Amino acid sequence: MPADRSEALPTARRPHRLAGGQPGLLEPGASTDPYRLRLYRVLRTDFPLGYDPGLGAWLLSRYADVALALTDPRFTGYPHDGAPRGPVPAPLGLCRGSLVCTPLPDGVTAPGPGPSADASQGAAPASMAATLSAVERTAYVLARRIAGRDRADLVGEFCRWLPAGADAVAAGLSYPDLNAPPRHAVHQRPGGGTGDCARHTGLRERALASFLANMLDDPDLLAAAAGSGAGILLGRAWTETLRRDPPVQIVLRRTRTEVRVSGGTLPGGAPVACLIGAAGRDPVRFAAPDRFDPLRSDADPLLTGPADCPAALLGRLEAEHGLRALLAAMPRIRWAEGFRPASSGVLTRGPRALLVRPS
Repeated sequence: MPADRSEALPTARRPHRLAGGQPGLLEPGASTDPYRLRLYRVLRTDFPLGYDPGLGAWLLSRYADVALALTDPRFTGYPHDGAPRGPVPAPLGLCRGSLVCTPLPDGVTAPGPGPSADASQGAAPASMAATLSAVERTAYVLARRIAGRDRADLVGEFCRWLPAGADAVAAGLSYPDLNAPPRHAVHQRPGGGTGDCARHTGLRERALASFLANMLDDPDLLAAAAGSGAGILLGRAWTETLRRDPPVQIVLRRTRTEVRVSGGTLPGGAPVACLIGAAGRDPVRFAAPDRFDPLRSDADPLLTGPADCPAALLGRLEAEHGLRALLAAMPRIRWAEGFRPASSGVLTRGPRALLVRPS
């Protein structure tokens, strides 16, 4: 397993604390790394319920409290009631909860955890053919471009391009021009709305970059991913990435009435910030929570978001087929000498760069 990168930083770089000692979520230093700064740990342990004036919301950091806020009908969307109320989890992960979110072309569904998830073990359903083809084709073109270099940054040269290409196809547009810089354009599908989750390619970039960082950190996992029958492993690795390194760290909810949580009682009509990043590493819920372990027995689908969200489906396809393409074009891919991945952000989060040696 890769080394735990959650060690503490010097005291001088710890985030500013509010009155009473509670860490300020948006104060200077907090966004550097809330994991290494132990911000989430302090909140879970000492301040499971506290008000953050910078965010303008009550903070929930323990898994049990966050799960309650995401699924209990006493919570609703913020600032409007558009987000689902229990028992369906609130939008999180790559899902933005748009009211006009429309399905992928031809009713595309994600590959399941069984044998059909691996293309080598059977043909993909006909309804998935167009989207799978677009993702695979874009991934392999990008991977072949990188393969001949001595050094490359996967964030700038792969992660930003692959979701943009898949998004263009999902929006019903022509195949993207891979010679032009990728843009986070808002696409509109013919006859559909512009507010669907799939148009937010920036979140899929971050999730893809975190997925690749976790896989590249473990040569044994990479070797297993390159073998036949790796579909189940890749699916579990994607789910584990969304738990350990979620691209969206905070989901806002609102109480409809008073709600008792582990740290006290939330008033009715109160904005609530669910700290997904903290809940996903709660040691009460997950064993060795800082460790990336796709084979863990305590995996939880709650933190991945709605299973049928177009963005979630596209994100998983991009992660699985993106890694396959990289390994096919660069079977000896590894970190550049002296490089270690580092993420940033406390609202949304992902690696700033992924410097690799393709061969």
